Amino acid sequence: MHILRMGMTKPTKTPVIENRKVRYEYHIQDTLEVGIVLKGTEVKSIRNGQVSLAEGWIRATARPLGLSLHGVHIAEYSDAGPTQQHDPTRTRILLAHKREISKLATFTNSQGNTLVPLKIYFSNNRAKMLVGYASGKKQSDKRQDLAKKVAKRDMERAMKRKM
Repeated sequence: MHILRMGMTKPTKTPVIENRKVRYEYHIQDTLEVGIVLKGTEVKSIRNGQVSLAEGWIRATARPLGLSLHGVHIAEYSDAGPTQQHDPTRTRILLAHKREISKLATFTNSQGNTLVPLKIYFSNNRAKMLVGYASGKKQSDKRQDLAKKVAKRDMERAMKRKM
């Protein structure tokens, strides 16, 4: 049982599904929070954490103006009947303002830029997705990032031993 005091919030039990692989593969320049159009069984699967964002990508089109999510696998909900199930890898519509969609469409038209899903989470009981403006990394960039990460970890270990 949780006791709430003034200014304290109740801890949430809804998962935050993150795409950690994308930060290794791409330089994330900016982010945007968008809504997702989902079916009922998809919402329940997301609440159970049965989502894979690793293969996902986003298409922004100027005519007709819209955003669509491709390649994200949301597992079928096991407690639903066979007629109520959804297609796990169907194309889903993303919701954003017109000016944001047109900005995303112009961003993706330039060479080497793409839109990738970073996170799926719930905000006020609505499914939201964090979309990243990304450009691909070269192999040398990936090696440099890994070397920095290892050096930082070694420094932290040395500081911990010193204390």
